Amino acid sequence: MNQIDALLNPRSIAVIGASADPKKTSGLPVSYLIKHGFEGAIYPVNPKAEEIQGLTCYPNVEALPEAPDVGLVLLNARRSIDAVRGLAQLGCKAAVVLASGYAEAGEEGQNLQAQLKEAAGSMRILGPNTIGLVNLTAGIPLSASGALEVSELPAGSVAVVSQSGGILGALLSRAAGRGIGLSSLISTSNEVDLEVSDFVEYLIDDPNTKVIALYLESIRHPARFREVAIRAREAGKPLVVFKIGRSEAGASAASSHTGALAGEDRVYDAFFRELGVIRVNTFDEFLDVPAVLVAGRQLAGRRVAVLTSTGGAGTLIADSLGINGFETPPPDQATAEKLRALQGDTPTALDRNPIDVTLAGLQPDLLRQAIRILLESDSYDALIVIIGSSGLAMPDLVVGAISDSLGASDKPVLAYVSPYAPNTLQRLNRAAIPGFSSPESCSAVLEALYLTGQPLSAGASQPSVQLPDLSGLPQGAIDEAAAKQLFSQAGIAVPASRVVRTREEAERAASEVGAPVVLKVLDANLLHKSDIGGVALHLNADTIGDRLEQMAHQVESHVGRRADAYLVEAMVAGGHELILGANRDALGTAILLGAGGVTAELFKDTAIRLLPVQGGLTLEQAREMMQQLTTWPLLDGYRGAARRDTEALAQAIVNFSALMAELGERVVTSEINPLFVMPEGQGVVAADAVLVLDEGRGEENAHG
Repeated sequence: MNQIDALLNPRSIAVIGASADPKKTSGLPVSYLIKHGFEGAIYPVNPKAEEIQGLTCYPNVEALPEAPDVGLVLLNARRSIDAVRGLAQLGCKAAVVLASGYAEAGEEGQNLQAQLKEAAGSMRILGPNTIGLVNLTAGIPLSASGALEVSELPAGSVAVVSQSGGILGALLSRAAGRGIGLSSLISTSNEVDLEVSDFVEYLIDDPNTKVIALYLESIRHPARFREVAIRAREAGKPLVVFKIGRSEAGASAASSHTGALAGEDRVYDAFFRELGVIRVNTFDEFLDVPAVLVAGRQLAGRRVAVLTSTGGAGTLIADSLGINGFETPPPDQATAEKLRALQGDTPTALDRNPIDVTLAGLQPDLLRQAIRILLESDSYDALIVIIGSSGLAMPDLVVGAISDSLGASDKPVLAYVSPYAPNTLQRLNRAAIPGFSSPESCSAVLEALYLTGQPLSAGASQPSVQLPDLSGLPQGAIDEAAAKQLFSQAGIAVPASRVVRTREEAERAASEVGAPVVLKVLDANLLHKSDIGGVALHLNADTIGDRLEQMAHQVESHVGRRADAYLVEAMVAGGHELILGANRDALGTAILLGAGGVTAELFKDTAIRLLPVQGGLTLEQAREMMQQLTTWPLLDGYRGAARRDTEALAQAIVNFSALMAELGERVVTSEINPLFVMPEGQGVVAADAVLVLDEGRGEENAHG
């Protein structure tokens, strides 16, 4: 028995700090263990009691008759450290520390948490600041949660691992109320030792768990999470995540448009998507989606039949499906004829979907036949059966009619209960029929079923990209001219340009480059030049001198100092403006493509991918990013317009990502905005460039 297995399936449990009063919080764990039938040894520890609830009580850890598999520690933060040290010395396999006052409480708490970790030695720790865990399959509660007052723990096939202890009780009670069975509930909280990925790894091999649901505040070890997420997918155990804290990017990312657009939450989206992890958006979906995935069914397409005997509810479902990109086609001729035969002489409109078979809601035999006809139809990939008020009079018969039809097809079948009827929902879920009380939940679970059936992005080989020597780069922000030189050496075209310092040099450069030209202030620390008057367009040798003097005054009025250098550059015309950027995040380096120019942050039409563990993106991944943009049709010849050079754009994305991968953890943020995509065959041009490197990382990290 390994240590995590001992934690979830202990044969003996010591409850340190157990109260003799079963009504007190510290008295509850012993009560719950007895109440829910734990058959192993329970050792209460309390120096002030000789017996607790009929069990021999021990004065301290050292007095225990054996090393327990698990120690449940109910003491305060400081006293818990001594208890954990004693358990570790005794040979205990794992401890659950419920006390708060550790890392979440500031610097002093962080010191206490470090002491707790040290005291544990090789013993595993769940917590601290945790509500504990419940193994519902075996009926083992290691918690003081009041939700355990229920007489029965509904066992099932969904395991929940949560970084928040507070929701354990809410999930347990909600699942019971909905008739959704759970295999285990685990609160990791501060994660001084055991963290989410450790439990995902364990649950992959747990025969009682088919779906793993994660309630996350953050991912502390992204590489480890990536590893176990891939393993879970390969094992056929879907990961469903409810990630809270939808904050925008932090202060370090505010230096560029890319940083603002690739906010922390959007990077999580990309991270989960690339691992095949299903992210849900609401707390209700956090239970709804795993409950559906337990059945192991997948959605092959996006065509859904809606069977109803109540028109209003059918419209609600159809609207929700349409909003979420599902199709509700009318029945094909053969299917319509079979349905019409069921109705006899009753007039029925079968040229539309939702399919209103009036008598089906009242007669279970007709409902059963209608369901089978629709599941057999090649026109549909899934079925939603609406249970209206008429079905509530005979809920068991309606549930039976749906249940009897499940074996005839592997297509997903959902039930939407239109009136308020929690008992009917419970009956449905207990019969392995996913039942819901909101149209939005139906759409969300169908989307999850569709995603589980889709392959991950093809892992095509990465093309070879010629990269410049990066060993001599300075730390911090790099000016536009130097950044463009790097991008050019990586195979991304840039306009002809000259660096100038005086009026005379600017006039000469404009003549050499050829009108029209752009004049820009050149300063590595001024990343949003247009906001401070640091960019001027449509200039020539005659006008650039005066404009340089004017720009010098404007910039100085904003930043309090006069600029030393300027960039004179050939003006690019006729291109479609995009932004191509990179931003370093705790999860990795995010590559962003989106609608560009000064309106980039306004429209927020973007696609994000994280760099793989090694190297940059593939051409196929670059094309997928392009096609995710709402504005993709503008690149692809929208309404007869000239197509843009999308192949050159794909290659530019690949080259840029390869450069960022080579820079590795040195990258803070980088972007090309705008990146002009010229008409087909004319390539792309990087008209601006930003590159900020981490000042804390030396050249030894230049190769990632």
